[in-house]
Amino acid sequence: MEEKPEVLKSDAQSDSLHSQQPKTADHDSGHLTKSEEIRRIDALATAPGVTMASFAHLDEKKILRKMDLRLIPMLALLYLLSFLDRGNIGNAKIEGLVEDLNMTGPQYNWCLTVFFFTYAAFEVPSNLLLKKLRPSIWLPTIMVAWGVVMTLMGIVQDFKGLMIARIFLGVTEAGLFPGVAYYITMWYCRHEAQFRQALFFSAASVAGAFSGLLAYGIAHMDGVGNLEGWRWIFILEGILTVIVAIIAYFTLFDFPETATFLTEEERAFVVYRLKYQAAQGDHEVKVAQDDTFKWKYVKDAFLDWQIWTNIWVYWGIVAPLYGISLFLPTIIRALGYTSSTAQLLTVPIYVTASVLAIVVAWLSDRFGKRYPFILVCLCLMAIGFIMCISSSKPGVIYAGVFIAACALYPAFPGNITWLSNNLAGSTKRATGQAIQIAGGNLAGAMASNFYRAKDAPHYVLGHSLELAFICAGILALLILVFNYKRINAKRERQLAEGAHNGYTLEEMSALGDRALTFRYFL
Repeated sequence: MEEKPEVLKSDAQSDSLHSQQPKTADHDSGHLTKSEEIRRIDALATAPGVTMASFAHLDEKKILRKMDLRLIPMLALLYLLSFLDRGNIGNAKIEGLVEDLNMTGPQYNWCLTVFFFTYAAFEVPSNLLLKKLRPSIWLPTIMVAWGVVMTLMGIVQDFKGLMIARIFLGVTEAGLFPGVAYYITMWYCRHEAQFRQALFFSAASVAGAFSGLLAYGIAHMDGVGNLEGWRWIFILEGILTVIVAIIAYFTLFDFPETATFLTEEERAFVVYRLKYQAAQGDHEVKVAQDDTFKWKYVKDAFLDWQIWTNIWVYWGIVAPLYGISLFLPTIIRALGYTSSTAQLLTVPIYVTASVLAIVVAWLSDRFGKRYPFILVCLCLMAIGFIMCISSSKPGVIYAGVFIAACALYPAFPGNITWLSNNLAGSTKRATGQAIQIAGGNLAGAMASNFYRAKDAPHYVLGHSLELAFICAGILALLILVFNYKRINAKRERQLAEGAHNGYTLEEMSALGDRALTFRYFL
């Protein structure tokens, strides 16, 4: 008989899995607190002798569909509103914001830049709070806060007022994207994560299309209530954010262990998959990820080489992303179109990018590869910006921006997922993803100054800087791939030589992605 692999025991009292039809969590354990329920399901998932065969009778695809339907739509809506609220200043600009507030071009760029300073500074603290608090409380709360800030942005009277509002918008929005990116890893295995990341991230490209259409419609409210049309863009979109945040308090789920839409056994199965997903190959030992909070794991994240290298890849994607999202209407209008036409011409770009993001993510998960798709996208982005630099024809520039946008939107969730795939332990992953997104978004601060008014209509300097970041990203990606392959090969040799026998299961678990049984995802 084949020997069953060892598993790491939970600190909680272990129970055996039910062989009969499982009862729902509400019926079976409604008297337990959430913390007790989490410990109980963890104990079921990590009980001695439990393997994937223990859950063979469950329909994995059906469970994933349940999770998708209850998690992804709300996450996508939250991120759509987040991206809409941070990027709508580009739409407001071409509707008269700069002129009405008597601002100069550099002052407008500063209003874009300061957002990223506070946005980057508060991402790591926010993800650590999300780790300690319930997502169904923390995420809607910060959403209400930024919705209020966005609404108040509609009544600013000068440059200083707008800058202060953008500073606070960065503080309040900081936690959403890294929080949602981490939240997805709490539910889905690493070979499934990019498709789900892309589903919610595609909301950003939908937000771009929706932003243009919405701004086009709202701008016609110019004069209503003695307010300019661009003010109504901020006010109405801010109010919408607050309304959706209130709904989110009642519709977001926290953790798989407490998901009422799954049966007890299904929850144990989801937890088991997550805990033992990182060990690949035919090893006789399976090591569970350590999901406890320890400051040691926070420190490990700050000292991990792969996070800081990955930030350069992220910069190669984020700089063009914010260059496009903040300046696309301006770039198109500079080609000779009216404001209304420029708003509408952004729509096909974002719709196409959204579709491609989902298609590429599905292929990436299907083939179990990340870097080839990211590399191809970076190369296509480079081609797009080269077209913008090398020609002064409006049609060629529009085509170049179109190609760049359609490549960067699939690359973004791919890169976010790639790093999360290679960080083991929930605390280190939460911290590492926040560091990546916080550090990476500093490229947004830089990109917000790439497209200067005096460089219109062709913005050669801005396009050239974007191209430079893309080239740096390609180089960093190749460095990551080389080292991941080298380390994986070394661990295979060490495992074959029995080097893992010198470690206890607890020690291997504490090592996380540095354990000999962990394989970096390529």
